[in-house]
Amino acid sequence: MKPTGPGELRWRVPAPLATTAAVMDDGTEIVVRRHGNPAGTRIVLSHANGFAADAYYPFWSLLTDRFDVVVYDFRNHGWNAVGELNAHAIPTFVRDMTIVARTVERAFGAKPAIGVFHSLSGQTAAIEACSGAASFAALVLFDPFICPQGCHPDHRERLKTTMALMVEGALRRRSTFASEGAFAERLRRTPAFERLRPGVAELLAQTTLRVAEEESGFVLRCPREYEAQVSDQGYPYAATVDVDAIACPVKVIGSDPLAPHSFLPTVTMDEIGALNYDFIPETTHFLQLEEPEQCVAAMLDFIGDDGELAVAQ
Repeated sequence: MKPTGPGELRWRVPAPLATTAAVMDDGTEIVVRRHGNPAGTRIVLSHANGFAADAYYPFWSLLTDRFDVVVYDFRNHGWNAVGELNAHAIPTFVRDMTIVARTVERAFGAKPAIGVFHSLSGQTAAIEACSGAASFAALVLFDPFICPQGCHPDHRERLKTTMALMVEGALRRRSTFASEGAFAERLRRTPAFERLRPGVAELLAQTTLRVAEEESGFVLRCPREYEAQVSDQGYPYAATVDVDAIACPVKVIGSDPLAPHSFLPTVTMDEIGALNYDFIPETTHFLQLEEPEQCVAAMLDFIGDDGELAVAQ
């Protein structure tokens, strides 16, 4: 259900049509959920560091009438249990993504899939595609953590600085909250989240917190030490992306590089000839939660109204 008025500003993620467990190489289970129209072109979607796929419901709810929407959380996020910190790493996420894609085909039927990923998951998808895994017929990457060869040196330095600040911010983050409402109110008072659609702060609370087991209140589903560890890896792996090695079509949709709290200056992505680049004006790094309609429109311009352009390439 979408918010319909000032008194009903709550997003409610519907129960999935089906779920399946993808089992990783080390035995970790990742819960994969299917929504939308099973007859449509398949979209596989995931999230940013510390977030959860269900938090993007304001965005992917606009796709469920025509697309076979499959969502999953990275290990130690969202619906998944918290495992070992030493396995919480970008190379692990890359291997996980390949296994998830294969599991989706076995569980829900084989057909071309379009990967739609944001931030950390966008970086993971780009690295995975460079490996030749061919998990997706096309990729749509929203503000991905990448700085491939050809990016302006200023972009590299600004991304490096940004990632260092994100490590510091993650380690300073509160890990316990008295209530979901207290967490949501804290987000609303944070300048970086001031452009979120109404009700999204509450949705973030619902999807990124869980009830504490040994004390009252709530804790982060992805512990802050886990988030910080991956942020620390972000820049070195961002530089490993070789866009020329990606066989499938790629669309990069960035945030407004001139907007306050636009974390990643992706405007220089237009210098990379192999990337189809665009950005959404007056948005930050959380563009899918601020202007979901514009993000969907930019994506459909690339993949086609029913995904037909992407799967035909």
